[in-house]
Amino acid sequence: MKVGVTANPKKAEALDLARRTVERIGSRAEVSLSEELGSVAPDLPHVRLERLAPDVLIAIGGDGSFLYALHRCDAPLLPVNAGTVGVLAEVDARRPDELDRAVDRLLEGRYFLEERMKLGGQLSSRALPDAVNEYVIHAGAVGKMGLFELAFDDEVVGRIQADGVIVSTPTGSTGYSLSALGPIVDPGLDAIVLTTIAPFRVEARAVAVDPLRTVRITSADLGSGAVVIADGQKSYPLPADAPVTIYRSPRRATLVRFSSRFFDRLRGKRILPWSEMGSEEHRPADLPSPP
Repeated sequence: MKVGVTANPKKAEALDLARRTVERIGSRAEVSLSEELGSVAPDLPHVRLERLAPDVLIAIGGDGSFLYALHRCDAPLLPVNAGTVGVLAEVDARRPDELDRAVDRLLEGRYFLEERMKLGGQLSSRALPDAVNEYVIHAGAVGKMGLFELAFDDEVVGRIQADGVIVSTPTGSTGYSLSALGPIVDPGLDAIVLTTIAPFRVEARAVAVDPLRTVRITSADLGSGAVVIADGQKSYPLPADAPVTIYRSPRRATLVRFSSRFFDRLRGKRILPWSEMGSEEHRPADLPSPP
């Protein structure tokens, strides 16, 4: 088995966890690391993330690190949270021995693969990199709203004046879209979610549409145009009257999972809209136990 390891090089804790991961794997698998981890296991191969080509990639950091890895490597990803929010994470390294157990299960083949929908995009005739979370179409001028024309399947439905529009996957529904009052969408579903950022004279409502639809957004601001940002990774200028077309990508993001616990991953992160009393020790004294 070929295992790749990458981590956020700006986080000392992530680098320490990468060293611990390599030590735990030992000689049980062939290990290579991304070139950013030159100080971790210098005797092992270090190559560009795009060229790792492992059977499984272990990524250590936060959601930004996971998205960075998913943009550059197509291997199934085991996301390890290194002390940040980590909504995508399967392993919380802050819990004693959880990382060690996860590495053992991975090497023993006791895991399953979960596929997540991606979005594809095209800016005029230029293909954009797939987005795991979202594309953000934002006004080009700082501190100034833009005017955006929306169309579904080439049928114009209207215009909206706002700071921007977020077009997200179910995975991205707990990211930037959520901060703009978008809905939480179970990642087991496929859907395209449109959420406006600070709309003018309009209620902040989000719309979820069939994933087979095509969404076209055009900057109708003849002044400064707009910008398109894919997963917070790369940005592309969107000139006025140049449409960006967004659709469900034929490619999927693949994550390594040990259990199906989407809502558990959101617990304690102030994301879920209900009380998180999940056990007897959290039950109020005046609330009777169920029969």
